[in-house]
Amino acid sequence: MAEPFSVRVEVRGYETDTQGHLNQAVYLQYAEHARWAMLRDAGIEQHDLLARRVGPVVLETTIRYLRELRAGDSVDVGCVFEWGEGKTFRVLQEIRKTDGTLSAEITGVGGVLDLDRRKLVADPREIFKELAKDPGAFGL
Repeated sequence: MAEPFSVRVEVRGYETDTQGHLNQAVYLQYAEHARWAMLRDAGIEQHDLLARRVGPVVLETTIRYLRELRAGDSVDVGCVFEWGEGKTFRVLQEIRKTDGTLSAEITGVGGVLDLDRRKLVADPREIFKELAKDPGAFGL
C-alpha cells in the first residue's frame, strides 16, 4: 500500500454552523479537495482526464464524525486508494487536527466514467496507471 497522501486545510469561519462547528457538508468538500490534490500530485490534471474522455465519479460516501472542528483549526486531510477487482475502488480518508486528533473518517466508493459511453470503465486501475506520472501514489 502507498503512503497516505495528505493536504493541510485551515477551517474558515464561514464554513461553520450556528454552534461554531464545521458544517457537515464541508467535510465532503475537504475530502474532494484532497482527492483532486492527490491526483495533481501524482501527475493527473483535470484536462488530462477530459482529453482521455474519462472522469472519476463518487458512487457512495460514508462519514463518521468523531471530534468537532472549529474556525481556525488546521487539519490534515488524508487519502488512500484501495483497489479490488472490477469497476470500482475504495477511497479511505481521515481528517486529523494537527495535534493528531482524528476528527472524521470518510470512506468512499468510486469509479472512472467513460464520458462518451456514460458507463464505468472495466478496470479503473488501468486509467490511473496510464495517466499518472507516479502511479505508485495510488498503490499501483
